[in-house]
Amino acid sequence: MKALGRLIGLAIAVTALAACRGPVEGLLTTTSTSSTSTTEPEPDAAPEPGVPIATFNVRRFFDPVCDSDDCGYGAYEEAPTQEQFEARSAQIAEAIDRIDARIVLLQEVETWQCLAMLASAMAPRYPVVALGEIGGAATVDVAVLAEGTLLLLQRHRQIPLPLPSGGTTTFAREFLELQLEIDGQLVVVFVAHFKSKSSDDPERRLAEAQAAHLIVTTRAAQLPDALVVLGGDLNDTPGSEPLDAIEHGGWLLRVASDLPPGEDDTYVFNGTGVALDHLYLAVGGAGTYTPGSAQVIRGPAGGLGGSDHAALSARFELPD
Repeated sequence: MKALGRLIGLAIAVTALAACRGPVEGLLTTTSTSSTSTTEPEPDAAPEPGVPIATFNVRRFFDPVCDSDDCGYGAYEEAPTQEQFEARSAQIAEAIDRIDARIVLLQEVETWQCLAMLASAMAPRYPVVALGEIGGAATVDVAVLAEGTLLLLQRHRQIPLPLPSGGTTTFAREFLELQLEIDGQLVVVFVAHFKSKSSDDPERRLAEAQAAHLIVTTRAAQLPDALVVLGGDLNDTPGSEPLDAIEHGGWLLRVASDLPPGEDDTYVFNGTGVALDHLYLAVGGAGTYTPGSAQVIRGPAGGLGGSDHAALSARFELPD
């Protein structure tokens, strides 16, 4: 009951944050500029209806600057040469192009320099570019590439999260919210990257999941005309305590649940495929999931675009 009381306090904090419409300190965004060419481009084929949304952990995408002062062999931070950095950027951009989603939720992007390289390579596809930088040396952060118009950016990492055993923690990375206008409709996306199983802290991951459930469902209740989607590398599998917490009450639908067993795997651990990357729809709102549209996009080695993770994509429908 004590933890529940703290969660109720968190819900009140979320409601207060909903009124914020100004720029968010520490969050970087840009809008691509239009071409100066006077040649009219050939019209593209009419896109399929709906909003494909994807999540993709690109795996430790570092820029050439060694921020940790420890970038030698076996170190966590890599310091690629400029040539290696540009090649890695092109590899990830090619993977994102293959994913072909209107909103791409990314994990493990180190800096704005990394994200700007991707945005430039994909231009003018994604006019909305956002990075959830948490400010530490050599941290790899969440990010978003999106079509449409940016209406709101909101950070949630500053909110204290109650631990089941007492005390508080925070989200391991930024829990980033974007509100967008796409095709004249409101679309709200949250991107997450929960605590890794390396140096595991399952209690913290459970606290992240409980808070994410509350934040996302609260926002969906506040904005009943919006399509609301949560996605990211949640570092846990279907049936685990954290994912059960996200799905509590049936308000958030894991869209890949309609895939056959094993086909939702996005990562290989000790030779066994596991589903760590997920997309959730806030049900009961204006948007819907297109049944059967969830797909895992893999490369020949299992991961995509040089990552050890595959991407997960699904199509969502906007209200008429």
